[in-house]
Amino acid sequence: MAMKANRFVISLGGSVVVPKGGIDPVFLRETVSFFRKQAGKGRRFVVVVGGGATCRKYMEAAAAVTRVPDRQMDWIGIRTTILNATLVQSVLGDMAHGKIVTDPRVRLKSAAPIIVAAGWKPGFSSDMDAVILAESFGTRTVVNLSNVSHVYDSDPRINPRARKIEKMTWPEFSRAFGTKWVPGLNAPFDPVAAVRARRAGIGVVIADGTDLRNLALILDGRKFHGTTLG
Repeated sequence: MAMKANRFVISLGGSVVVPKGGIDPVFLRETVSFFRKQAGKGRRFVVVVGGGATCRKYMEAAAAVTRVPDRQMDWIGIRTTILNATLVQSVLGDMAHGKIVTDPRVRLKSAAPIIVAAGWKPGFSSDMDAVILAESFGTRTVVNLSNVSHVYDSDPRINPRARKIEKMTWPEFSRAFGTKWVPGLNAPFDPVAAVRARRAGIGVVIADGTDLRNLALILDGRKFHGTTLG
């Protein structure tokens, strides 16, 4: 999937920003250096930050106490995306626009090379926000970065022989992961967002968010490690 656009939409998983071992300042510093170099090439980014493990911990705590409606669970998730997005925006400094976008329908005009976005409203994941932002900015591809490098034919945590898939059509993805959204869902990409991306003619790249060299290959339109959806 060629990446010829000057504006890139990146769905940055919360698992990358806040991994299980805790926030890694070294990685954040490397990420800032990476984006500064990319911005120096004239590239512009919209980075949509997810909730990840932080979101799931809060949801699990709430569920352990009482039956929490899905809508309220979504609000928990949204607030964690804003927390994570604030961290990302803060470390990017003057490269980032001063306001975090929480409504993906608004095409924000900014002189800053990076616009940071977070969750929007119940029923919408950060992946869906990224697809809507791609529509708004006329970007044909969303780069989805998380703690997994590929889509697999089965769960690699259970099946050590799970096979990596390098290319997958949207119909194949929907057959494998369904078409419904559940708060806290752990899937390589939001199934509902996948349906919208398919209708809009938007492709998605799934890749390991900690591998910045690989991300550079993706942005350059070169061969990379990951899965192409669409």
